[in-house]
Amino acid sequence: TEGTVLITVTDRDKNAIVEVAKKFNQLGFSLLCTGGTAVFLEDKGIEAGVIKKFHEGRPNIVDAIKNGEVQLLINTPSGKTSAEDDAYIRKAAIKHKVPFITTATAALAAVRGIEEQRQDRGAVRSLQDYHGDIK
Repeated sequence: TEGTVLITVTDRDKNAIVEVAKKFNQLGFSLLCTGGTAVFLEDKGIEAGVIKKFHEGRPNIVDAIKNGEVQLLINTPSGKTSAEDDAYIRKAAIKHKVPFITTATAALAAVRGIEEQRQDRGAVRSLQDYHGDIK
């Protein structure tokens, strides 16, 4: 619900991630992105720090995850060219218990959920409770 969100997405997901990044920024999260994503977001007026991909040297995404610098990871799969990077990133997230999201749609749902929870509208209810309220 607070901290740093690391965003690394494919070119096809960049437009969809703009709203997500804006909302996380508005909620006070820091944004950390790989080079291409950071440049894209900055062109849209969204400030983000830059971090290296795993194969680009150190310190990199995996180092940041291991060091507890990332509280949420948004990483959309990018195919064969960076499959190795994606695998290392996800393995590090799992090992260090950092939640990760692999689609822009799920990222939007997550940021909206965090926003609702902060406004005390995020109470969990069973389906039976919801159906009981329907008249």
